[in-house]
Amino acid sequence: MEAVAFRLGQRVHAAGDPARIGTVRYLGPVEGHSGDWVGVDWDAGAGGRHDGSLAGRRYFVAAGERSASFARPTALSSGITLPDALRSRYCVDNFTKEEQDEMYVFSTSQKRVSVELVGKNKVQEKLKNLNELTSASVSYMGVSSIGPRDELKNLVPNLRQLDLTGNLLSQWQDIFSLCEALVSLEVLDLTNNTMDNDFTESSSVKNICVLVLNYCGVTWELVEKIKVSFSCLSELHLMMNRIKKIMSPVGNIVQGFDTLRLLNLEDNHIDSWDEIVKLSYLRSLEQLHLNKNMIKHVTYPSNPPSPGSLGDAAVMPFQKLRVLLLGSNQIDEFLSVDSLNLFPSLMDVRLSDNPIADPAKGGVPRFVLIARLGKVKILNGSEVSPRERREAEIRYVRLVMGKAESYDPEEIKQMHPRFAELKAFHGIEDEKPISRTSGPQKMASGLISITLKCVGPSMGEKQPLTKKLPPATTVGKLKSLCESFFKLKDIKLRLYLEEEGCPLPQFLEEDTASLMELGIGTGSTIVVDEES
Repeated sequence: MEAVAFRLGQRVHAAGDPARIGTVRYLGPVEGHSGDWVGVDWDAGAGGRHDGSLAGRRYFVAAGERSASFARPTALSSGITLPDALRSRYCVDNFTKEEQDEMYVFSTSQKRVSVELVGKNKVQEKLKNLNELTSASVSYMGVSSIGPRDELKNLVPNLRQLDLTGNLLSQWQDIFSLCEALVSLEVLDLTNNTMDNDFTESSSVKNICVLVLNYCGVTWELVEKIKVSFSCLSELHLMMNRIKKIMSPVGNIVQGFDTLRLLNLEDNHIDSWDEIVKLSYLRSLEQLHLNKNMIKHVTYPSNPPSPGSLGDAAVMPFQKLRVLLLGSNQIDEFLSVDSLNLFPSLMDVRLSDNPIADPAKGGVPRFVLIARLGKVKILNGSEVSPRERREAEIRYVRLVMGKAESYDPEEIKQMHPRFAELKAFHGIEDEKPISRTSGPQKMASGLISITLKCVGPSMGEKQPLTKKLPPATTVGKLKSLCESFFKLKDIKLRLYLEEEGCPLPQFLEEDTASLMELGIGTGSTIVVDEES
C-alpha cells in the first residue's frame, strides 16, 4: 500500500512543485476509484477541488470549501533533507537564469539582496566549497528534515543566516537539532512552515538572535515556551499568526525575553490595547511592530504592577521603546495620539491608514499629528525635520486659534493639550480685530503671504504668484481670487496645500473654511488645479 509511506498530519508538496504545499488528512481508498489515495488539505492559495467530501461521503474536514483534493501517492513528495537542498541550490555546475534570480543573501536589515553574478565561474568556484557559506536560502525547496546532524555540521559549519521559508518542517525537535548542529547560526527564518504547537523544551539555544515565525500557526502559548529555550533572542517576528490574546502564565505581565529588542506582531487579530500593555515590562524592548491589527485605542499604562513583582520596582512601562508602528489599525480619536507623548523614549511612530490620520475619513493631516506628538522624530516613515516641526506647530496653533472663539478655554485645554505650550514657545499672539484707524501699515501686518501655483492642464503656463491675504480669507474666496489673479474663465478650481514630508498635497475641500482655520500661514504654497 503506497499510501503507507505517508502519515496523517504530515506536510507534503505536489511532486515537481515544492511551492504547492499541504497537509495529509486522509489515507486509504476512495469509493468508486481503485487503488490507494492520499487526502490533502492544501495551504491557502495552493488550490483544491472540494472540502474533504466526495460523491456525498465525507473523508475529512478541510480548512476551506475548495482547499482539498485526493492524490495518488506518486503525485506527492514528502520532501528532502536540508543538506540535499543546500547542495541542489549552491553546488550546481550550471546556473539557470531562474536559479540566478532566486539566489540572494540577507542585508543587515534582514532584507533580501540578490547576489550579483559578475563572474559566474568565480561564483561557482566559491560555492563549491560550502563551508565558506555564511548566508543561505532554500525557500520552497521541499525541506522536510535536517538529515544527519554531523552531515549538516560538516557541510556548512560557518552558516550564520538561513532562510527556510515555505518548506515542510513542523517538528521543533528538528529545529533544535538544526541549531545545535550549526553553532554559528544567528538568523533563522521559518516563515510559512506550519510548526507544531506541541513543544518539548530543550536545552537553551543561545546562538539564535533573530527568529522569524511568520505565518507558522503560532499561538502565544507557544511563544511562552519558545522564550525559555531561545533565551538570547534580540528579534522575534510573529506576523500573520492570527494572534488575538497574549496569555501570560504569571499575572497580566509578560516576563522573560530579557534581550528582546524587536517584537513584530504585524498582521494579527489583536483588537485590544490591554493585550499590548502585557508587554510593557519587557526590559530591552525598543521596537514594537503592530501594523495591520484591529486596535482602536492606545493608552500609556497607568497602573504598574506591585513593587517587587518584576524584581525592579523602579522600571517604567515601555521604558526603552523607541519605535511603535500602529499603521492600518482602527485608531480614530486624539486621546490615543496624545497618549503617545507619555512613552518615555518614543521617537518613531507610524499612524498611517488609521481613521485619525486619514483626512478623507474625517482624520487630520500630517502637520496636526506632528504638532500633537512633541518628541516624535520620524512619522509614518518620514523624518520630521526641525523646519517641518516648527512650521507644523505654528500652523497647528493658528488652526486652534481660528476655532477658539467657539470653545471654552478649559475645553480647548482638554482638546488640545499642547496648544498653550506651543503658543508660548513660538511667541504667537492672539489675533486682534483690525480697527478702522489702524491705517494701511497696521492692516498689512496682519496679512499672511502665500504662494499660488497653477498646474491645471487647460490653464496654460503661468508663473507662480505670491500674494498677501487676510487670515480670514475662505477657500471659496481664494478660488475667486485665483480666477482673477490668473485670468481663468469657465474652469472649476480645486485647491491643494503643499506640505513638507507629504508625498501628495492636501485637498482643501471646505469652501467655508478660512486660511486661519486650516492652519495656513505665511510661507505656505497653494496648488491651483482644476476639476477633472
